Amino acid sequence: MKALVALILLVQLPILKAVPAAPPAPLGCDDPESEAAAEVAVSYINGHSHHGYKFALNRIENIRVLPQGPNNDIIFLELDLLETKCHILSPTPLANCTVRSFTEHAVEGDCDVKLQKLDGKLSVLASKCHSHADSSEDVVRLCPDCPLLARLNNTEVLTTVTAALSAHNSKTTDAYLRLLEIGRANIQYHPVHTVFVEFAVAATNCSAAEAKDNAEACQLLPDDQSNFGFCTASEAIRPLQDLQVNCQLYGHQPGVTYSKGQGISAGLQPSVVQGHTNHNLRLSHNNPVASESSSSEFPSSILAAKSVAKRAIAEVAQHDKVPHPVGFVPPPPPCPGKIRHFKI
Repeated sequence: MKALVALILLVQLPILKAVPAAPPAPLGCDDPESEAAAEVAVSYINGHSHHGYKFALNRIENIRVLPQGPNNDIIFLELDLLETKCHILSPTPLANCTVRSFTEHAVEGDCDVKLQKLDGKLSVLASKCHSHADSSEDVVRLCPDCPLLARLNNTEVLTTVTAALSAHNSKTTDAYLRLLEIGRANIQYHPVHTVFVEFAVAATNCSAAEAKDNAEACQLLPDDQSNFGFCTASEAIRPLQDLQVNCQLYGHQPGVTYSKGQGISAGLQPSVVQGHTNHNLRLSHNNPVASESSSSEFPSSILAAKSVAKRAIAEVAQHDKVPHPVGFVPPPPPCPGKIRHFKI
């Protein structure tokens, strides 16, 4: 009898071993692993942007993980970002940068990022980004008198920037400042016609006093001495004229440079900002790894991730049709994740 029982167990053993393990549950957009990957991705995007402002994470829209082998995964992220008040040259850590409010005519960034997680370490392989300002209609609907974004090559904007920088240089005893780029501009028409501008600057090898004789001879400091800064200004045009300007230099930041090959004398890069209201991440984010071949992986991967999310939502909906105990709370869909600030 004992022999018969042993024989039955031996016969069943291979069958039990042959049962495959259940596949891992899809990673949710708000899972700690997803947020860690998003943090690395956002840091990379800001670190490789050369114009405009730093962006902060607003929402993880999608995530897909493709196992490559032991301790080796490829991760595809779809991120929703929002523009902050910190210029890309600012030394302020992103965690301390304020996200612009909706009524300041917010700018949203959309990024697809491909990462690798190898032996627990995350690294970015490729990325694709673009950004756009919210529609004027949305802002006016909530705040009729709020100033809207103006084109960066608007005549009134250029006039105000020129006047503001000239006013600062005429009053300071420190270094003469040159314009690097206009970062943002808003124009308010009621109750007072006012132009608001923000622009990045850099110190030259001249003092403001020395520049009075020949400003054109003043050159930007070399990289090992560079000193970048940021100015905000407002100019009331009607009914009374009034100009207010505030400039701050950050001090030398080792390793921080500005892309000098794009028209510093004018402070504008026609290919980047002419006719536009904001610096586009698609144009300012220079990632040599994101070639056409590598970036072409994103569409199908992101679509697949969206299918996973939709399937999970459908499964939850189907699960809700089944009677549950009192107090049962259905699990949230894995994606998209929570909104950290506001949705544009």
